[in-house]
Amino acid sequence: MGMTMTQKILADHAGKTEVKAGELIMADLDLVLGNDVTTPVAVKEYIKAGAKDIFDKDKVVIVLDHFTPNKDIKAAEQCVISRKFAKEQEITNFYDVGSMGIEHCLLPEKGLVVPGNAVIGADSHTCTYGALGAFSTGIGSTDMAAGMMKGKTWFKVPAAIKFNLTGKLNKWVSGKDVILHIIGMIGVDGALYKSMEFTGEGLESLSMDDRFTIANMAIEAGGKNGIFDVDEKTLEYIREHAPGKSYKIYKADEDAEYEELYNIDLSEIKPAVAFPHLPENVKTIDEIEDIKIDQVVIGSCTNGRISDLRTAAEIMKGKKVADGVRAIVIPGTRDVQLQAIKEGLAEIFIEAGAVFSTPTCGPCLGGHMGILAKGERAVSTTNRNFVGRMGHPESEVYLAGPAVAAASAVSGKISAPEDC
Repeated sequence: MGMTMTQKILADHAGKTEVKAGELIMADLDLVLGNDVTTPVAVKEYIKAGAKDIFDKDKVVIVLDHFTPNKDIKAAEQCVISRKFAKEQEITNFYDVGSMGIEHCLLPEKGLVVPGNAVIGADSHTCTYGALGAFSTGIGSTDMAAGMMKGKTWFKVPAAIKFNLTGKLNKWVSGKDVILHIIGMIGVDGALYKSMEFTGEGLESLSMDDRFTIANMAIEAGGKNGIFDVDEKTLEYIREHAPGKSYKIYKADEDAEYEELYNIDLSEIKPAVAFPHLPENVKTIDEIEDIKIDQVVIGSCTNGRISDLRTAAEIMKGKKVADGVRAIVIPGTRDVQLQAIKEGLAEIFIEAGAVFSTPTCGPCLGGHMGILAKGERAVSTTNRNFVGRMGHPESEVYLAGPAVAAASAVSGKISAPEDC
């Protein structure tokens, strides 16, 4: 039996000719990632283990993005630990205030991940980099510490689900709607510890930003990772962001074994909204009646890229945020922030009555810059809407793409772009 994309990458990094689902392996790592929340825990374990030097100062990345600029004393102390460790270890890729971005937007932009890489990160949405044809997955801080020490870690080789995409996306439909559709279809545990592998002629309709969004939320279906076939769009992105960097393209074998196969016609997907309190509680926009909201967040590692901001600005241009609604726009990186300013998008948001922020994870995890009070509702382009995710346990988060989020900010209720 042949191997999937993920299995081929893991086999190569484990020095094996083949691996099978369920097999335990030890694999070499191309990148180990941590942030301001998870790195301090990893550093503690690293010191406890008696380690001295990290395995490669160019292959460990630390991004201070969750609570930065520091929201309180505890956040400040976590960042101090991270800064001190990065300086002591002479870590090349350390991103602090002024150079930071939301980690899963920043690493691809900086060309730190390329096709065929094996990447771990002490953040569950590390699976984002599968959009580039890499194997990437989230791990705990203890595994991050071990990865920094040894440059390798263990994996149980995942089984796989194949998603064959056809057709083209319609206006106002994005990768966010695609992945919400999929999660609504298979459930939050529908891909539990499996590789979600995306292929088919429909990939041509998906931008790289769409693919990052889809791979990012593989974890919300329980997936071990999400991964896309490498095509010309992928290679164009690599030529722009990682020129001259070597990479390897892995294609699934014709006889690769998949536990399930889903055929998805992108032209049939409508703008979608995930209702509280699970990403699987998905409804299409035409199924939703009047639901008034208090806040809109456009940003995060899921939808904080320039295409997301362009979509939101196209809808909000010349309009005003509805009375009683707080609209918060957060670019994913400093480069996205600068581009939004150059293109006049920031001006559109501010003139509409929205807040335009520095890059941060902030409100996504109920950290800062957009905490919800009891009974408040938010439409958010983030990736999770669990109980209390964005603040009070009796608040509600509705997940949507940037088009629906922007339209809802203008109308004051969950709305389709055409209705604002």
